[in-house]
Amino acid sequence: MKSKIILKRLLQMLIVLIGITFLTFLLTYLAPGDPATAMYESMGVVPTEEQLAQARANMGLDQPFLTQYGRWITGCLQGDFGTSFTKNQPVLDLLLKRLPSTFKLAVLSLAIMAVVSIPLGILSAVKQDGIADFIIRGVSFLGISLPGFLIGLLLLYFFALKLGWLKVASSNVGFEQMLLPSITLAIAMSSKYTRQVRTAVLEELHQDYVIGAKARGLKQGEILWKHVLPNAMLPLITMLGLSFGSLLGGTSVVEIIFSYPGLGILAVSAVNGRDYPLIQGFVLWIALIYMVVNLLVDISYNYIDPRIREAK
Repeated sequence: MKSKIILKRLLQMLIVLIGITFLTFLLTYLAPGDPATAMYESMGVVPTEEQLAQARANMGLDQPFLTQYGRWITGCLQGDFGTSFTKNQPVLDLLLKRLPSTFKLAVLSLAIMAVVSIPLGILSAVKQDGIADFIIRGVSFLGISLPGFLIGLLLLYFFALKLGWLKVASSNVGFEQMLLPSITLAIAMSSKYTRQVRTAVLEELHQDYVIGAKARGLKQGEILWKHVLPNAMLPLITMLGLSFGSLLGGTSVVEIIFSYPGLGILAVSAVNGRDYPLIQGFVLWIALIYMVVNLLVDISYNYIDPRIREAK
């Protein structure tokens, strides 16, 4: 990808980030409730009016909106996302502390999804309208229909409670604690991607180059793996990037069910505690993830598909 195109994308990202930060700060500013009161309630203290006024002054909530926004955005540019009202810790430190757990969960979920969905999608396409195709489509439809929290609760009940094979709640985040949350996330994603892979492979199988390859005597397996699959995977890269960005933003429901210490459960606690700096930092983090992932996906197109590189 040419440097001018990258610079243009970076400029667009900057404009979008400014808009997102302004809207996020405005919504938290207009939100009902008092963070100072919530802070004292979390400590089990009944504050006086003088204490509330002092707390609001310390939080900077007594200043005009533009002053608060300008101070916050200036701090963000310097790497200071503010201090959490409820946890009394730097927001950036809280986000970075939860990031490794969420990153490992996202990678494992995507790995399980890829191992399941790609072979099943290819098999469903090759065996179009056959028994295997109908079974795979039916199971994937069921997987998409079931809500994630129900899948998580069922897995938790059978494998952790009844069978006792896995431990879920633990202070250490290891493979055992990650497995059930990852499977829960992978089931819904696998159901969606299986159908997407099937559709993409079917579309490629009806292209003229496949007919020509068959006429030249190439074996079906060679056509499938060397020609069809690379072309079919290209439109799925964007979906994979967005899914990875979504997972890095945290999956609140799954993390709450399994008591997994990720970004999602941190965001829920911030909303419940009216922790404005933590909410604003989290939203900014999500926006950065999506834009960076989209940029990397666009750059990867140039190396995966030479036609895009030549067109530019």
